[in-house]
Amino acid sequence: MIHIITIETLTIFLLASVALAIAPGPDNIFVLTQSAVHGRAAGLLVTLGLCTGLLVHTAAVILGVAAIFKTSVFAFNVLKILGASYLLYLAWQAFRAGLSNVSLHDGPRAGARVLYMRGIVMNVTNPKVAIFFMAFLPQFANPETGSLTLQLILFGVIFILVTLLVFGTIAWTAGMLGEWLKGSKQAQIVLHRVAGAVFAALAIRLIFVEQ
Repeated sequence: MIHIITIETLTIFLLASVALAIAPGPDNIFVLTQSAVHGRAAGLLVTLGLCTGLLVHTAAVILGVAAIFKTSVFAFNVLKILGASYLLYLAWQAFRAGLSNVSLHDGPRAGARVLYMRGIVMNVTNPKVAIFFMAFLPQFANPETGSLTLQLILFGVIFILVTLLVFGTIAWTAGMLGEWLKGSKQAQIVLHRVAGAVFAALAIRLIFVEQ
């Protein structure tokens, strides 16, 4: 049990996980914009939601469900369309908030559950994450050192903890920017519109993603 993952493998996996979490991508950009617009609490809630989504992807890899999205064009496209539609909905909300000059800090206090679910939906509806997990986690599992299922669970949990730390740092830093700008109504409107543009760009990017 103690030797199910070697120190060498764990070190390489940790370094790879940190690099992947830091590299600019839809999820950390999503956390950054939500934190800047709504504050640190919102960014941390979204981060928790994203990490919960990673639990779903870890389970999918273990159960073999992720393979469906790699082999079925229909399943891949359905999930992709759902994800893109949700991002466009968020873009529309952000542009409306900008036009109506919604306060930066109304959202997190009133909608913690909404923000948390936003992170889950954002992560789960991205078929590329499922396929990535299916390709990434098994690379480090070794049947000679113990249960493959247990190893995949451990790698999934470690990856989630790394993501939580990196994304939490992004949320905290971007939240400081939001705090600094909250005194300016014009800055709030600009932040909302920037967030809307980012959501729309992520939606378009997802639409053109291929298996």
